[in-house]
Amino acid sequence: MQNEKAFIEQLLNPKTQQVAFRELLQLYQKPLYHHIRNIVLNHDDTDDVLQNTFLKIFQNLSKFKGESKLFSWIYRIATNEALTFLQQKARKKGISNEEVQQKAINKLESDVFFDGDEIQLKLQKAIALLPEKQQLVLK
Repeated sequence: MQNEKAFIEQLLNPKTQQVAFRELLQLYQKPLYHHIRNIVLNHDDTDDVLQNTFLKIFQNLSKFKGESKLFSWIYRIATNEALTFLQQKARKKGISNEEVQQKAINKLESDVFFDGDEIQLKLQKAIALLPEKQQLVLK
């Protein structure tokens, strides 16, 4: 990517914003998808969270202070959106976050978008048993 400061200026400039945001999408769509997928585990849910993430990025670009790298700020938004999604899903179902995650893990084996092997599935099950803060460190 070009100079980050110049890129951020393009993202904030109404004349160059559309082109710059398309570039941002190209750069981060796949890595963010995989990051979010590791948290929410479901393909359709990941797509929803990814869309919300890019919407939040667009809406809050003017609030980016440059105290961290742009990708760090973006990944933090993606992580927060994924965790918020899981909390809302648990609340709607009247169950705990852990139960939501366990149900998602149980569906992984039949998910056509999950290309992991048995070891990855066991790893996801083990991570789900950890407290939420420790899960974030591992994901």
